Amino acid sequence: MTTFDEREQAFEAKFAHDEEMQFKARARRNKLVGLWAAELLGKSGSSAADYAQSVVAADLEEAGHEDVVRKLSGDLGSQASETQIRSKLQELMPQAQEEILNEAG
Repeated sequence: MTTFDEREQAFEAKFAHDEEMQFKARARRNKLVGLWAAELLGKSGSSAADYAQSVVAADLEEAGHEDVVRKLSGDLGSQASETQIRSKLQELMPQAQEEILNEAG
């Protein structure tokens, strides 16, 4: 195996690892935003956890986070605008990434 082949394999492995970490961070962010929304809806305990999981599952419908925004917007109604939901998604992403990195390290 040449140095070039080894370098290519290393880049491919890093890319796969980075993609996995991003997927986990998005799922964690969706869980956190689901818990935030559950609180707005008056849910707590296992009901809040179940709701958060439904938000995580909603993100698997299509690429991007529009499916999550649509679900939360429909569920929250007048309790939070789409702008507030998008802001919360953006706000929680760094926290989700940090949590995932801490778990991996």
